[in-house]
Amino acid sequence: MAGTKTGKAGKFAGKGILFVISAPSGAGKTTLCHKLLKKMPGLRLSVSYTTREPRKGEANDVDYTFVTKRKFMGMIERGEFAEWATVHGNLYGTSMKRLKKLTAEGYDIILDIDTHGAMQLKSNYENAVYIFILPPSIDALEKRLVNRKTESEDTIARRLDNAKTEIASYRNYDYIIINDRLDKAYRELESIIIATKLRTENADHKWIKNLTN
Repeated sequence: MAGTKTGKAGKFAGKGILFVISAPSGAGKTTLCHKLLKKMPGLRLSVSYTTREPRKGEANDVDYTFVTKRKFMGMIERGEFAEWATVHGNLYGTSMKRLKKLTAEGYDIILDIDTHGAMQLKSNYENAVYIFILPPSIDALEKRLVNRKTESEDTIARRLDNAKTEIASYRNYDYIIINDRLDKAYRELESIIIATKLRTENADHKWIKNLTN
């Protein structure tokens, strides 16, 4: 979009902004994040590390970096994660090195992480933007999980129980989006990112000063 390009974008250049997006499993946050990445070229996805097995269609270092539990635990011991959490029996973590590299290059970052990880990040990244995606109802969430055909009935039941706990943490986020229609939810998410980029503190102050010289 003209004038609101993210990342290395002239009048809005500088250190990248971190957008942290959380949602219950099945609420559609991953779909929304991938749509953002296609539409907004200055955005980058911070690919999380995980010990879970890849799902059909997932690629290593694109959707996640898939590692063994032993390697993941070693990274924890070396302090390599900005946050990490156990989710549905699997370990997930955000590489501090990846975050620093992307923000130093001026890219804005999308982080697709769970509520526990988001709250860990919040203690160290107060200036990040925290966005929570809600399903229109628990029934709709269950239907989406069933239609994915990737989990057993027990796993789906556990995800639905966890969803209620995750939803209860919504007040810790800056913005709430209800994903009842994907196109509407996307427009709202895109609007948050564009509005954040256009805030005065995120402008290229040196470029603006040169206007008067």
